[in-house]
Amino acid sequence: MADASSKPAIRECEVAIIGAGSAGLCAAMRLRLAGIDDFLVLEKSGGVGGTWRDNSYPGAACDVPSMFYSFSFEVNTEWSRRYAQQPEILDYLERCADKYGVRDRIRCNTEVRQAGFDEASGRWRIETADGEVVSAGILINGTGQLNRPFIPGIPGHAAFRGTSFHSARWDHEHDLRGGRVGVIGNGASAIQFIPEIASEAAELYIFQRSANWIVPRKDRPYTRFESWLFKRLPVVPWLQRLSIWLKLELRWPAFARPGSLVARLSEWASLRHMRKQVADPALHPALTPDYPLGCKRVLISDDYYPTLNRDSVHLVTDPIGRITADGIVTRDGTERELDTIVFATGFRSTEFLAPMRVRGRAGKSLADAWGDGAEAYLGVTLPGFPNFFMLYGPNTNLGHNSIIFMIERQVEYVMQCIGAIRARCLKYLELRPEVMERWRREARTSLGRTVWATSCQSWYKTADGRITNNWPYSTTTYWLRMRHARLDEYHQVGADTGDAPRTPAGGANEAGLA
Repeated sequence: MADASSKPAIRECEVAIIGAGSAGLCAAMRLRLAGIDDFLVLEKSGGVGGTWRDNSYPGAACDVPSMFYSFSFEVNTEWSRRYAQQPEILDYLERCADKYGVRDRIRCNTEVRQAGFDEASGRWRIETADGEVVSAGILINGTGQLNRPFIPGIPGHAAFRGTSFHSARWDHEHDLRGGRVGVIGNGASAIQFIPEIASEAAELYIFQRSANWIVPRKDRPYTRFESWLFKRLPVVPWLQRLSIWLKLELRWPAFARPGSLVARLSEWASLRHMRKQVADPALHPALTPDYPLGCKRVLISDDYYPTLNRDSVHLVTDPIGRITADGIVTRDGTERELDTIVFATGFRSTEFLAPMRVRGRAGKSLADAWGDGAEAYLGVTLPGFPNFFMLYGPNTNLGHNSIIFMIERQVEYVMQCIGAIRARCLKYLELRPEVMERWRREARTSLGRTVWATSCQSWYKTADGRITNNWPYSTTTYWLRMRHARLDEYHQVGADTGDAPRTPAGGANEAGLA
């Protein structure tokens, strides 16, 4: 029998947050602002930043205009250009962590392996990879959707004698100058780093699976006068944030109604952009998508298409057959000899929370609950998992606006739920199954009308075509639905009796918590 003294010490806290990226930091800062200091952030990497720490490839930048890519309660007026690059975004998140004093609550290099809910105590038991145990009354997952790189199982990969890596794990020690480089994939990351490395590589081969809809970025540095205005007149950045949100929101009809006038005009503008920038007309058919705009992620770039005009850059559209010791062989039998292979193949986007194992009430497995694909009520919570909330969870990704906006709405909702638990001395809140079933039917019906439900394959869908990542409506709709947490949609179990107290008709608002 094991000695009781050998059991790991249990650290207790009121709230545990998994992940110190944008979502986890937002939750931590809002807890601080609410005067809730008994929380712990568990981060598997060596620092804050999440995707903006992981993705440091050359040219990494945001696809949302800078001024709208900061928290509304901590507007950044220091951006140097219209579309911020990775170092600036990471620096902003680092400054947020310092300003709001959450550093001392972040445990870096701490990977969560599993979490289980104990109904008797109403607490979550969280176990880390190094054997530590954390007990928390409330568990918030902030790992998001794009944190686990995906490398396809191409035959022969292990035999390659050169250097290979994923774009999200860029090998900065490896010198590409004068080498032969193959890039597998041409998505959002690839079109940012390809122009950066094209001038270094002697030969650059882009292995394209399908063409993308690409629209102009129109990036530029801010002028000295603009920077002065942002810092001296607070109303200016706020007005710009509003104008960016409205402009992006007006794009929603292109996603909501395939074939609409907005969609057709957007496709025309994208193709015109391509034809103006790519000099060789023979390339135009290969760069023309065979699916509606928006079915896959719409990309923005000013310099990807011009890069294809370089003599040293080659677009390969034949499917990859295998990787050899010396390069890549396409299915037509052609081998391109390579020194480096960069996988720009995206992330395991539909495997939410993996590889963590999560068990809810009565030992219910999250993996089993999500056997047909991940889902959550408004992307935040689900039955059988009390006091468990997700940020940037299932069906909260966007094709047209800022994820920071969505994350803030989610954190506000979760803060209302935490406020209700505290004010009413509840052991836990648990979403009612009938509420989840109503949402399930609504979401599937609404998503079935969008452009994402059309013919193409994308990272928004599972292998069988279920859309698990994207929000089915506009961000305006999300804001309206997340403004007030309705407590009548939850079982409310009291801390002392274990009974579910009666919920006043006013929900969270009635208690003054909204």
